[in-house]
Amino acid sequence: MHNLLQLLRQLDGKGYKGYKRIQGNYQADHYKLAIDYVQGDPFASPSKIRIIIPNNERPIRSAWLQTYSRKVAAEDVFARWIGNAVAKQTTFIKGSGKSGLILFDRPGQEKLERTAVQINATSITVCISIGLPANGRKINGKEAEKLFTQALPSIMKRSVFAMKDETVNQSIQLADQQEAIRQKMKQNGWVAFLANGSTLPRESGISNRPLKQAIPFQSPPENEVTIDIPHTEEPMKGMAIKQGITLIVGGGYHGKSTLLQAIERGVYNHVQGDGREYVLTDPAAVKIRAEDGRKVTGVDISPFINNLPYGQDTTFFSTDNASGSTSQAANVMEALEAGATTLLIDEDTSATNFMIRDHRMQLLVHADKEPITPFIDKIQQLRDELVVSTIIVMGGSGDYFAHADTVIRLENYIPDNATKEAKAIIEKYPLERKEKVDVLIRKSEQRYFQQQTLQTRKGKRSKVQAKGLNHIIMGTTDIAFSEVEQLVDASQTRMIAEILQHLDNQNKLTNQALPELLDKVEGQMNKRGLASFTAFPEQHPGDLARPRKFEIAAVINRMRTAVVKQH
Repeated sequence: MHNLLQLLRQLDGKGYKGYKRIQGNYQADHYKLAIDYVQGDPFASPSKIRIIIPNNERPIRSAWLQTYSRKVAAEDVFARWIGNAVAKQTTFIKGSGKSGLILFDRPGQEKLERTAVQINATSITVCISIGLPANGRKINGKEAEKLFTQALPSIMKRSVFAMKDETVNQSIQLADQQEAIRQKMKQNGWVAFLANGSTLPRESGISNRPLKQAIPFQSPPENEVTIDIPHTEEPMKGMAIKQGITLIVGGGYHGKSTLLQAIERGVYNHVQGDGREYVLTDPAAVKIRAEDGRKVTGVDISPFINNLPYGQDTTFFSTDNASGSTSQAANVMEALEAGATTLLIDEDTSATNFMIRDHRMQLLVHADKEPITPFIDKIQQLRDELVVSTIIVMGGSGDYFAHADTVIRLENYIPDNATKEAKAIIEKYPLERKEKVDVLIRKSEQRYFQQQTLQTRKGKRSKVQAKGLNHIIMGTTDIAFSEVEQLVDASQTRMIAEILQHLDNQNKLTNQALPELLDKVEGQMNKRGLASFTAFPEQHPGDLARPRKFEIAAVINRMRTAVVKQH
């Protein structure tokens, strides 16, 4: 560090590009500092540094690294403490542009594998972005000294070096409990579990924090199960949703969509205090909705839409501007292609003509004049032949009662089991509508995205860049996916952008069916880590978090540059 400070004093007042000379590694009192990238301008993207704390300075317990879920939990809790310390940083750094800016990838309510903090048996690595201080476009060496000798050491002192082992152990224990529940779900054929006492409502539509004074969740007796979990003598009780067809019904504003939203976020583990830390869902559950205007390329939607006017083929269907029903059909088929085993649907975000077509409409518009086969006519086949479960929020059509295995009714956010009542209604008032099962859902022909799909060039450069949670700029093309609801962190979007760039650089898109490609991407993340997709994996890997393969597929499927062949 003495060498770094001397260099900063020499550079003080010189042109900003002189900061490039400080790139390299430096030894501080309790950690090593790696300056991996230096910005070329005070208004440009911040510089990237790593702080590497060796095991002898902050002991790392072997128990923290015993399983994947434990490692993620340990890294997550360190990241939360560091994020809090950065947010409360009080050292004031003067200068122009981004001078003194300190950025860290702070976790949200979900516990995701990240690159912000990486722990192994020998060290803890923390990735931070900083704005190197400037006066105009001249180096401000004195303020840079404050950044390296006061601000950064203070953040480390109040986070990594202040956190007790017990805090990490608590996070580890919660991870063990969540993993035990997921194992129990798998053994018993449950697609979701919601613990009694969970807080499902959120503060608001723009806040993911739990609502204070919310009504605690309580399972109906018929659906209540008891699970023995580690690190506590008390067994856990809650509602299990079995494989099959589950309806969530009730009046408006009584909590139906709130329940489904908790279930759709349950594909991720949550942090202690979230209220949904014991709300867990099949990891291969995918939210399905209508998505007017989306691009669809080469998708077999014939099980739902067939016999179009003018003989348009729907076994390899493409459109630049899908309707509500067409987009929802494509979303179902794409989810199945990617390996979804549970579909989550809310009627509020669905196309009505995709979900149901009642008896009177069938009488007025004959079957040979209606190309849409509604979802209600396919739901049993999904369950019985493809072993795909469905959880549906349904407040407008009782016809689904005939197919449901379980009906959960909500009144004032309190659920009860209304299955017997719903079946009695169907028995008393049998369905008049005729089912349309002319085209069965089958494993569609495999789709191969061609390499020219990835048009990453912008002038002489190849660039794929994430912009927030639901937007990626690929070369000169925008990829928008605002209605892909199970992306929960902008760092996941950044990771998807890195994956697309990697697939282009390595020419890895062609000659692989999409499911095979997704499996290989997941395999690389498992074996080599998230950073392996970046240009310089040994340096600062960026602010990345792990996405599921379903959201990776969703982005690929929404590229307006997509070129697909079918085999």
